[in-house]
Amino acid sequence: MRQLEKWTDWLCDERVGPFSAAVALALLYCLIQIVVMALLSHFAGTGVGVDDSEQLMEMRFLAAGYGSSQPPLYTWLAILAASLVGTSVLALKIVKYGLLAAGLAAYFTAIRRLGYSNRAAASGMFGLLLFPQIFWEMQHALTHSVAIFCFTSVLFLALVEVEKRRSAVAYAFFGLATAAAMLSKYNIVIFLAALFLAALSVRETREAIFDRRFLISVAVAVLACLPTLYWSLTHLEDLLAHQGGLGVAEGGDVAKTALLGIRRLANAIVNFAGLPVAIFAVACVLATRKRTEPPQPVRWPEKLLWRAIVLGLVVMVTVVLAAGITQFRDRWMLPIFILLPAALAMRFDAMGQRGRKTQATIVFVGALLAVLVLPLSWYMHLHGGDGRGSIVRMDYRSLYDQINADGPVKTVVSSWFWLGNLRLVDADLIVLDDEIPDFARSIREPAVLILTDDREPPSDVFQEIAKAGYAMDTVHRRITVPQALGFPPRHAIVTRLHKKTAP
Repeated sequence: MRQLEKWTDWLCDERVGPFSAAVALALLYCLIQIVVMALLSHFAGTGVGVDDSEQLMEMRFLAAGYGSSQPPLYTWLAILAASLVGTSVLALKIVKYGLLAAGLAAYFTAIRRLGYSNRAAASGMFGLLLFPQIFWEMQHALTHSVAIFCFTSVLFLALVEVEKRRSAVAYAFFGLATAAAMLSKYNIVIFLAALFLAALSVRETREAIFDRRFLISVAVAVLACLPTLYWSLTHLEDLLAHQGGLGVAEGGDVAKTALLGIRRLANAIVNFAGLPVAIFAVACVLATRKRTEPPQPVRWPEKLLWRAIVLGLVVMVTVVLAAGITQFRDRWMLPIFILLPAALAMRFDAMGQRGRKTQATIVFVGALLAVLVLPLSWYMHLHGGDGRGSIVRMDYRSLYDQINADGPVKTVVSSWFWLGNLRLVDADLIVLDDEIPDFARSIREPAVLILTDDREPPSDVFQEIAKAGYAMDTVHRRITVPQALGFPPRHAIVTRLHKKTAP
């Protein structure tokens, strides 16, 4: 037990070269994940999951938008990584864990720059790893949510720099961080609104916002977002492709819809923040035996964060009631509660010895969870799970060889994006589903349609094929695709696509 305490104290207070020990561990952790997951996929011959497979489809070309109701920044970063190391699992993991590492480091740095202790910064950073959506879901799934995690942390740091330095460079950095957050995931608007209102309510940040150099931030953010804004306005159907997933007006009348929306929002909040809040509370109770001096007064950074969290909830409830939204995913709560570990770490910093003990407990539990998750994340990376997750196990080299048996194929079309994995075999292959914008202009012959036993109805892709001026061959070929790890083979249907001749 004594050794564990020493290890925790080392994480909280010591340094490894230029880095805090806590940040060094986070960077090492992400590096290990990049290397191990890339090697596991290479030797086991497996693909990647649903979210990464979608990225493989989209990172073939650079565009201001890619549909699927998601902004393009994550895909841009994936394209950059692929240009350096090739279209591979390694490129995908570099982006994911690079963003995770950058977000953790920015979060730690922001707390330190605000004048709080190294222990507070460490507990804030490891407090983030108490959220299941961060320490678990982001490791075996999710893409855009990883980006929003990173750039909300960077935006937090950028606001601190603006308040500290008040220079043109700091304001430009704040504008760039705002644009990066906007181009990560659209629900960041709630975080931006809450942070802006909270900043206006605190004298120190209000003065920074009313500085005329704040116009630099506005100009940089607008210019960086302008191409995607234009693309969105000219591709509204692609932008709103998943609006049905919000469950608008699902309750029937206004009152029932509002009650249903609030109840499901509360469930999402509990599912997202329940575990970390419980762990923070238990850690605080365990430290009550420590003698403690009266807590110090609340400083302005802590006020800012608590107000941003409360205002984020207010904005979210207002949007839910105004728009009649009734469906929520737990991870959508990230922009609201990402500041919670920092706010609690700051409060513990003001509580003297009791607070130090609580911070140490948070660091220990967060680090322990991260380490325990390592083998589970490797298992999920290879195994993929049931249902859609099983796409990682398919032998895409065998599938590629079979669809090219009658001659080279340039375009593969399917009813959803599992086939993005084929680009791990042939990076020049065009892989399309019905949600890829400009579907008709993307097809290059020879082209084939592949359907398998997935939950997406093929009717949508049939419509896209017809609108593009193509017809399916009357001859269908059934193929058997082996799976890794001893799982039984999967079956698929392959059909050639032909350009319709003018009547």
